[in-house]
This record gives sequence, structure tokens and C-alpha cells, in this order.
Amino acid sequence: MSTIADVARRAGVSKATASRALTGRGYVSDETRGRVAAAAQELSYVAHSSASSLASGRTQTIGVVMPHVSRWFFGEVLEGIQAALLEHGLDLTLYDARPGTDTRRRVFEDFLARRRFDGVIAVGLEPAESELDALLALGKPVVNVIGTDGATSVVTLDDAHATALATAHLVELGHRRITFLGGTDTTLWPHVESERYAGYESEMRRAGLADEISRAPAELSMPAGYAAAVDVLSDASARPTGIVAACDEVAIGAIIAARRLGILVPSSLSVVGVDDHVNAEMFALTTLRQVPRDQGRAAVDLLLRHLDDPDAENVTLRIKARMVVRGSTAGAPGYSSVAVRDSSLSRQER
Repeated sequence: MSTIADVARRAGVSKATASRALTGRGYVSDETRGRVAAAAQELSYVAHSSASSLASGRTQTIGVVMPHVSRWFFGEVLEGIQAALLEHGLDLTLYDARPGTDTRRRVFEDFLARRRFDGVIAVGLEPAESELDALLALGKPVVNVIGTDGATSVVTLDDAHATALATAHLVELGHRRITFLGGTDTTLWPHVESERYAGYESEMRRAGLADEISRAPAELSMPAGYAAAVDVLSDASARPTGIVAACDEVAIGAIIAARRLGILVPSSLSVVGVDDHVNAEMFALTTLRQVPRDQGRAAVDLLLRHLDDPDAENVTLRIKARMVVRGSTAGAPGYSSVAVRDSSLSRQER
């Protein structure tokens, strides 16, 4: 069986350089990295994780904790994390910590405490103070995807910026009665939903529409968006002409509700979401696009920075969403402006 020394000799470099080239840790020129990779392939060399751990004092494994694996956002983030870790020759241990379950309690009280990893990426947990304390008490680097500033490094969408753009888009199309759909007192992600509502509210005030500000609570799901939209749209005398949804799933639920109530989208009702969910194109949904896979990759980059430099300061990476205009928005009823999207264009981005 070939060793790292064999690879180094074949490539004409030191063992340390060969190791850096294969693990991605430390600087190695592209030419040298390619030469080492070719030598490793020729010799069918595979790094032995146990030997690597003994040499570095690391497990070469990263713990990932998230509340849902099957939902679109979390699945996409996980794919980004996994791809980035594999590129660096690192393993992944996944903990599905669903809120309110005994499994979640055991994850924080037992499994994480075993410290069989070098660092933790927590995705969308908005953890309780005790859970965050449990993560920090591990003495391992921690990075949050979605979260608040301070105790850890964070990768997050600039949520207020996204909904401000969504609201401004509807205002430009002549809409005045614009409702924000989403958010509850028992939400799992209060920081996200409060920021998204704040962006909507701020833009409505900036546009001189403070008296039109309204909010309909809904959990972040299609069924909840549908139910909330039915309530909002059933009163013809007070129904809005525009909806800013807290996420695409809520927005899609609102579009389905409008169709069942006989309300035409977008001629009578315009709807904007946030995410660019996998089903957004199917419903011709205008939305603010985020790329969860990129957030997963960015979280890995931040975690590796903390592993290489334990004294590195925590940072917050705020990602700006891009507007994708599709067929769910148009000028308000009776409003005519050059700002109205040309119906011949199936898709625009800005």
C-alpha cells in the first residue's frame, strides 16, 4: 500500500508539501498541487484518516446540526457543506435535531459532548441560550448558518434588505395596499422573520405608506401560507393588491389560495417571495433569490479559518439577495407605468 512518502517522492516534493496539497491546508501552488494529485492517483494512494488524526490531533470530522433535513433550504445548505468538506478531505457527522423532540435534547446533552469532531456548523437552529452555551462549552469552533451576531461566526441572508427590495418592487408597480404574510409568536426562527418584517415595514414607511402597513401571521410553510391568505383575501372590501411573503413556501400557498378564491394573479393580486425555492419557477413566482448551497460552502470556509487560527475574531457574512422577476407581479389594478414588466419577458433579474 502506498504511503504519503511514496507520493512525495513520485511528485518530487517533501512529505509536508504533499500533505498540504492533498488536504488543502496551507499554501501550495496550483502546479505543485496538480503534480501531487497526479502522483497520488498513479500510486492509488488513499489517506488513512486515523493516521492523519494522530499526526494532526484532529478527527478530520465536522459536526453539522440542523432542525430539518428534508426541507428545501436545509437540504441545499447540507449539499453545499458536504461538497466543501469533501474537497478538503473532511468527514461529516449529521445531527437532525428537530425542535421539541427528545432527540434534540440528547444531541445537545450527550452526542455533541462526546466531541468526536473538530468543529460544528449549526444550521437554522436559532438555539435557545442553553443550547448555544452547550455548543460553546465544547471548546470547538462553531459557525452558524442563520443566527444572530456575537458569540459565533455567522453566514446569513440580509433578510431586511430582501423584503425591502420586494416591497419597493410592489410600490414601483403602483401598489399601496401591501400586506406582509408570515411570522408567528411561536416561530422557530424569530430572528429571520422579525428581520424580514422589519425590511417590509421600513420600506412602507419610506414610501409614505405607514397607514397601509399590515401583517398576517403564518408559519413558514405552504399550508400555513394558504390558510393565512384565505383569511386575508376573503374580504373583498379590504383585501390587499400586493403580498410580500416571508418566504417562497408562504408565497406559493398564497397564490394557490388566490386561485381557489377566483382572484387573478397578477392582474388582481401581486405576490413576492424570498428564497427562489425549487418550486418558484413552476408558480412563476417573483422572488428574492438566495443560494443556500453557497451559504453552506461559506460556513465551511469560516470554520476552517477558525480551525487554522483559533484566535480569529468572529465575523458575520451577510449575503444580499437578487430579485428575480417572473409572472406573479404586475401593475396594481388601474395603474399604468413604464415600471410594469413587459409581459413578453419571462424572466428578469436585478
